[in-house]
Amino acid sequence: MTQVAQVMTRGVHSMSPQDSLQMAARAMDELNVGAIPVCEGDNIIGMVTDRDIVVRGVAQSLPPDSAPLRDVMSAEVRTCYEDESLEEVTGRMRDSQIRRLPVLDRQDHLVGILSLGDVAVKGDEIQAAQALTDISEPAEPDRSGTVPGGTTSPV
Repeated sequence: MTQVAQVMTRGVHSMSPQDSLQMAARAMDELNVGAIPVCEGDNIIGMVTDRDIVVRGVAQSLPPDSAPLRDVMSAEVRTCYEDESLEEVTGRMRDSQIRRLPVLDRQDHLVGILSLGDVAVKGDEIQAAQALTDISEPAEPDRSGTVPGGTTSPV
């Protein structure tokens, strides 16, 4: 049985909830990642993605050089433990439509990130492919042909 610890990425960069959107965007660019855990000490309190910065920050005209991550991060973070089975955790990722999970030790300290890329490269390609298929499928696709505000979208 493969454990999460065998395939996860270690040495994960985290940020503080007081750090600015601009700092997070720069870190994502330098690290070539799309998500960064937000921590207070060793404890994860949120995740911020490049999409959060754009949709919750830029679209709401928050000043990127001073708006704190706490204003745009997702506070309800799903996590896994490093000693859990890869198959079980990949199933949870698939069911929850999540592409990456922060990995904790049993003292609830952040020790890594598990991404579908990790699963595909270091774990089980078939599990990764099935998870990606399920994650990529919209939960409830909007087929109405309208956009917010009641107008019809050009198709």
